[in-house]
Amino acid sequence: MPPSPDLTPGLAQPALSIAPFEFAPEGFALEGRAFSTTFQALAWLMVAGLGGWLFVLWQQGKFGDPVLWDSLRRAGWFILGWVLLAWTALQVGQSRTRIDGQGLFQSWIWNKHMPFEQLAYSQMIRVKGLEWLIAPRFYVRTLAGKFAVFYIADPALQRECERLAIGLEAFRRL
Repeated sequence: MPPSPDLTPGLAQPALSIAPFEFAPEGFALEGRAFSTTFQALAWLMVAGLGGWLFVLWQQGKFGDPVLWDSLRRAGWFILGWVLLAWTALQVGQSRTRIDGQGLFQSWIWNKHMPFEQLAYSQMIRVKGLEWLIAPRFYVRTLAGKFAVFYIADPALQRECERLAIGLEAFRRL
């Protein structure tokens, strides 16, 4: 029977994990827009157009008599949907993506953060020729299978993420 490993507390245990991936971005940190200006403008155009359409429907009496508060109650779900759409457009306008010595971060409806040492796979996903409209996405997955998608409209940040993807692939092949 083979001897069992010593599990006495305080003694060094052999490492059973993969070495962490380390990445140093050029410069201390890079930060940029998550979504293109064109996409942000289209989001606000949609909010304005749907808001105007909702107002016209209310004025036409589609939710009841427009002078009564009861019509606003009947339009409540539509108004709440429009508010959610406007809040999302606001988040699209304010969203920023950052890469620094700790990892990737994006401010968004729910902030996203992915430390470099947990990365197992990464890939830049883009629609060639439409980067001005559709922001490229940087897909990352951890060793545990958790994944995140970071939107990256800034060209310098895209190049840095591509460099990260190449470095990670080379590191994982070792």
